[in-house]
Amino acid sequence: MIHLKLRELEGSSGDAYGTYGEGGGHDGYGYQVDYPAQEEDAASDVTEGHDEEDQMYEGEYQGIPHPDEQKAAQRAARPLCLAHPSVAMSFGPPTKSRGAASAASELQELSEQYEDIMEDCGHGKFQWTLFMVLGLALMADGVECFVVAFVLPSAEKDLCLSNAEKGMLGLVVFLSMMVGAFLWGGLADKLGRRKCLIVALAINCVFAFLSSFAQGYGFFLFFRLLSGIGIGGTVPIVYTYFSEFLQKDKRGEHLSWLCMFWMMGGIYASFTAWGIIPRYGWGFSMGTEFQFHSWRVFVLVAALPAIASLVGLTFMPESPRFLLENAKHDEAWMILKQVHDTNWRAKGQPEKVFTVTHIKAPKTAEDEFIEIQAATGTPVQRWAVRSLTLCKLVLKNVASLVSAELRYATLFMAIIWFCMAFSYYGLSVWFPDMIKHLQYEEYDSKVKVFHKERVENFHFNFSLENQVHKEGEYIRDKFINIELISVKFEDSLFEDCRFEDIRSTDTTFENCTIRSTVFYNTDLWEERFIDCKMENTTFELNKRGCHLDALEENDVLIYLVSFLGSLAVLPGNIISALFMDKIGRVRIIGGSMLISAGCTFLLFLSFTQSAIIALQCLFYGVSVAAWNGIEVVTVELYPSSKRATAFGVLNALCKLAAVLGSSIFASFVGITKAIPILLSFAALVGGGLVALRLPDTREKVLL
Repeated sequence: MIHLKLRELEGSSGDAYGTYGEGGGHDGYGYQVDYPAQEEDAASDVTEGHDEEDQMYEGEYQGIPHPDEQKAAQRAARPLCLAHPSVAMSFGPPTKSRGAASAASELQELSEQYEDIMEDCGHGKFQWTLFMVLGLALMADGVECFVVAFVLPSAEKDLCLSNAEKGMLGLVVFLSMMVGAFLWGGLADKLGRRKCLIVALAINCVFAFLSSFAQGYGFFLFFRLLSGIGIGGTVPIVYTYFSEFLQKDKRGEHLSWLCMFWMMGGIYASFTAWGIIPRYGWGFSMGTEFQFHSWRVFVLVAALPAIASLVGLTFMPESPRFLLENAKHDEAWMILKQVHDTNWRAKGQPEKVFTVTHIKAPKTAEDEFIEIQAATGTPVQRWAVRSLTLCKLVLKNVASLVSAELRYATLFMAIIWFCMAFSYYGLSVWFPDMIKHLQYEEYDSKVKVFHKERVENFHFNFSLENQVHKEGEYIRDKFINIELISVKFEDSLFEDCRFEDIRSTDTTFENCTIRSTVFYNTDLWEERFIDCKMENTTFELNKRGCHLDALEENDVLIYLVSFLGSLAVLPGNIISALFMDKIGRVRIIGGSMLISAGCTFLLFLSFTQSAIIALQCLFYGVSVAAWNGIEVVTVELYPSSKRATAFGVLNALCKLAAVLGSSIFASFVGITKAIPILLSFAALVGGGLVALRLPDTREKVLL
């Protein structure tokens, strides 16, 4: 029998803050600059422990004075608690009578204290190291969005994919990332930013590796689904994690610089796909059962940013703000000291001492968890109860996003995220599809039509491409070792002919009569013969399934378009980063979305491939500024206990909008330009106007 014990929360608010110390002792945040003797003692305590005569008290970590000494210091410091950081600051605990208003006040006090600590730690080597590690994780997310699109032209033959299966493979990328964003964002607020990011990247790496070896469509789809769920957690966790190591005046700019890694992911994916996939020889085969072609090599190479980030994260600490939210004071203090010492040593000032002695912190979040006595219940039962409790806490956190304090912020941000993603991802699919449509129209305009031709005793030793043969007669002809590319035979007669060693692409026979003809070692199977009449026809050693041959021509335009689109983001990224704190997030979001809306109207003037590519680059370059502002504001609008959850929910909504936008826009390719252009224009204008209603968060301390 399992004995369960649920600790009751003190007060009605989950955000109520207590102090770190014994019982209800008055702990606060001590912050002193000019007191050499005390610095020496604090450093000694950290390295050597307390003096033997000092009494250890519950929850004490090294370097913290005894509560009795703190009380006297607090009484003297309390009138100056809001002074300049060079003055010692200390805040007492809330009384039970303060209620929800007091809890909010305590949260604000902790936020200001934490901001002062980060200012003292400075911005330097530690943040730049973390910037690179998290940037690689964000780069991995960018790569994931391109992998399937790049491998499909080759994988569709290797895996024998139908149009429906290709569509599902493209769809599952965004659906899995949507699930991953919601899942990992919620868990990061309960289990930790670093821990969840490591697990998410590990899942992505493992299943991306397995997908490269999957020989069947089902396994490949399943592995890419799980890989997407893993990588889906990177965006909400990365921005939340990094923001909690930044001081206020650095936050907007450096979060915007971080956004540049997503662009680098697109460039990396385009460049490596361009260099690897067309090189068919970069692979091997083991009979017909196992094939490892060049596109599979690309899938492995695409996982390298995630692997690099995963390795780097093992050397990075957890967010101290998360640790304080969960009453892990010792760890938080040590990490903050590590940040401080790393930065100042790199700046050539190793003598600068970390002067923080104690930090006000909230009551432990463990009070919300159901505890099971160690001696009762099986490990499986204990795991099940804890997992169920964790799920309830995550869902409770999600529900709190629509509470009275946050409902308008959540509503506005949801509209902005959805409108931006619907337009951006919709056009991201529409641009390359429209280019392909123009290519097809140009190719189709050059088709050669042969009508009622009669060919006898002829040896076709040259390839046929982009031809239509109507009502032809082919008597005792030989088609040996050639390619048939986009060839159609209609209402034709083949008699005593021989097809041998044929490789075909988009070739069909419609309403044809085929008599006494041999097909030897060809890839012309039943699906290629539509309403045809077969008389004494033989198929020998017919190629089974779909095969990617050595002469396969990969269209490099898809890589070029993606490469140019990703590169065009660079100017917008730089400008938005430099002006994020000067102009403000709200103006950048609203202005960029409205300018992007204007760019979409220029698409009415695009009649050539080069014009569409140029407008694609212009749209991407402008819209990236809006994306940067949206991500910065999302971080700043929500408190630490809900930040990753909110980012995860909004990013999941973004992926849903991407699915809808790409599906709707793609369905109008070749039919009309007007509907995709008007839809994107309406979404961008609507989102831009809503963005202008957001509060300015430039001077806001992270709660």
